[in-house]
Amino acid sequence: MNFKKIVLRVFETDECPLYRTGDAFALSGIAISMEGEKERSLVTTTVINNPPHRENCKILGGDLTRLVIDNERADLIPEGVFSCSGCVGKIKLKLRGKDFLDDDEFYVEEDNQASLVLLLQNFPFFRNIDRTDLNDVIQLFNRKKYEKDEIIIRRGDRGDNFYVVISGKVKVLNDAALTIATLPVGEVFGEMSLLSEESASATVQASDGCELLYIDNRKFKKILSKYPVLQTYFTRLLAKRLCQANKYRTGDFVASMAGRIDEISPEALFQTLNAGHKTGILTITQLSKGTARFSLRQGALIQASYAGKKGKMAFYEIFKEKNGVYKFTPGLPPKDFDAPEIGYFMKLLMEGLQRAEENGK
Repeated sequence: MNFKKIVLRVFETDECPLYRTGDAFALSGIAISMEGEKERSLVTTTVINNPPHRENCKILGGDLTRLVIDNERADLIPEGVFSCSGCVGKIKLKLRGKDFLDDDEFYVEEDNQASLVLLLQNFPFFRNIDRTDLNDVIQLFNRKKYEKDEIIIRRGDRGDNFYVVISGKVKVLNDAALTIATLPVGEVFGEMSLLSEESASATVQASDGCELLYIDNRKFKKILSKYPVLQTYFTRLLAKRLCQANKYRTGDFVASMAGRIDEISPEALFQTLNAGHKTGILTITQLSKGTARFSLRQGALIQASYAGKKGKMAFYEIFKEKNGVYKFTPGLPPKDFDAPEIGYFMKLLMEGLQRAEENGK
């Protein structure tokens, strides 16, 4: 017979030698009372799936079996908190609704949850959370993946969520789409909008593919109220980020570039901008067919116009030119923050050079 499983999670431990906060047990079973003319019988079946890589505990097994007997079936056990009988230590388990799971789902879910807890307990934000509460706090968060260059928060939007980077990186952009900070795994963002109740002051974009944990305003403030030490954490974080932003503002990367393409060829100019991951607008004047304009984001070409052409064809056309004056200005208008790339840069470059050669450059 197949019985539905429920999941009980350890949320508090007191010197227990076997189990840790966040461990979970899948419990199923049934208890049937049978009466005959001369005797009464109790038939029970209880199955307990331990957390991965944890040993059996006969005392806890007896406690969980009694829960099944008292409620006739595991899936009829009411929500609540249950304590083991104890030996050299004790644990408390919590049943929070009926999570009915198959065997494979149970092990996958528990492996993922255990791995996530191990990862997050070393993050600066989560180090401020009591270990006994860590699993419950983590379960307040949702997870979401973002593709490369996908906008997560746009400047001026209402700030609704607090985010934690758990894989990949995100970049913080100013008004001109220049990167003023890069946030790797373990970093957080979105907190200032929630704390100040103001709109987002910067745009946040996925640097590459990334995965985030996020939590809404109500749950975020619930955590803050329980852990006042987080206010000190966020104060220090703000000071650190202001210092980083000032370094970016005064860095060499904001300097404009200007010169002539008879001194540096269009090929070398674009390669320099690409290799430097430059973000901004390149304007080339005094060309045979007027003015050319190119927009780059982190070295990738996203806009191109010249000689009445747009996109790839405008880019290819510039390699036919030998004279002209160029100027590169850092920054992009907001509409270009997440504009798609025209194509893979090196492929575009090689195609442009080949076309110019075929036309007798």
